[in-house]
Amino acid sequence: MDSDSWATCPFCDSSLASQLLVHANSHFRDLDDGFGSPLQIHSLPREQEDNGSRHGGTSRDNGECKVNDKISCLIGSQTKSKFYKIEVGLMTLLRNCLESEAGNSKSILSGFVDHFQCLESEDAGWGCGWRNIQMLSSHLQVQRPEARKALFGGSGFVPDIPSLQRWVEIAWEKGFDVPGSAQFNHVIYGSKKWIGTTECAALLRSFALRARVVDFGPKESQTIPGSSFDNTRKKASTHNMVEGKAKKDEAYQVLMDFVWNYFSDKNSIQFGQQHVVISEKTPLYFQHDGHSRTIVGIQVKHQQKGILQYNLLVLDPAHSTATLERSLRQKVGWEKLIKRGMHTLKKPQYQLCYVDYGIASEEEMEELKTIHSVFLEF
Repeated sequence: MDSDSWATCPFCDSSLASQLLVHANSHFRDLDDGFGSPLQIHSLPREQEDNGSRHGGTSRDNGECKVNDKISCLIGSQTKSKFYKIEVGLMTLLRNCLESEAGNSKSILSGFVDHFQCLESEDAGWGCGWRNIQMLSSHLQVQRPEARKALFGGSGFVPDIPSLQRWVEIAWEKGFDVPGSAQFNHVIYGSKKWIGTTECAALLRSFALRARVVDFGPKESQTIPGSSFDNTRKKASTHNMVEGKAKKDEAYQVLMDFVWNYFSDKNSIQFGQQHVVISEKTPLYFQHDGHSRTIVGIQVKHQQKGILQYNLLVLDPAHSTATLERSLRQKVGWEKLIKRGMHTLKKPQYQLCYVDYGIASEEEMEELKTIHSVFLEF
């Protein structure tokens, strides 16, 4: 056998050939025969999740594997996510469409972002959170050199969902978001459970990135840290419906104002003669009960009597990337896929996650292990 096809396990120094991935992955967790191949999505039986070692230990290493060894192994075994690549760039196509619109409008966009869609054969119905992490990571890899070096062991690519699940478990083992880890019984690899902004923040913070969470909702809904929303809903009485709608519109303007101020860097961006500009801000992981998407920009249109109409510019993991590309290239139907006005905001709670500039110091890393959100009341 050619020597190039051999590799060495970072745990026990065994020389291995094509089975390296299977062998190295065994050091994460002692898997039952029925669980399947490593770094592959499966839904775990409840009892199997509960019986798994909290720290991913195996009988081979007396039940515990050091975090640094796990990281070394994962860097070598993680898999690049497959996705539909838009060669000219999705954000370039979106900018072209916004610039071709008639009317008095201004738009602010993130820089580069790849779209990652949920696939029927892999993660349909549960993978939207992971896909949004991939979209946010694609931006960080291209737009921020310091983040590219820090993310995923400096691999330079966006990993697939099973690899991301391993990275989240490592973040938990490092002490990031302990309450969130407990909600998943400290195990997420192989699971089809939904994730949210706190899992995204914990993952990115474990790479020394300053991921922040913003929580929107009524005062009584202030529950962060945590990754899920309370599913309890109060029914409005009929005579309060009209008044309630007006109050809701006013409430959701809080979210719109935040997004505009975020991308415009508190209105420091200068449009000049342009009506589409690029922000240095990261996209926003956009979470609500039942689904999550990625906000890549915002548009404001000046209407009669000085009324401002805001539209979030959103990439949805549930949409086909090929369909997005076709609509943007042909400039037909793209608004329905990407624009989301205030009338589409109907949930009682929303959360955002974004990444501030720079790399955290060791002292700051300890503070980042506890996830606090900024709460804005509707």
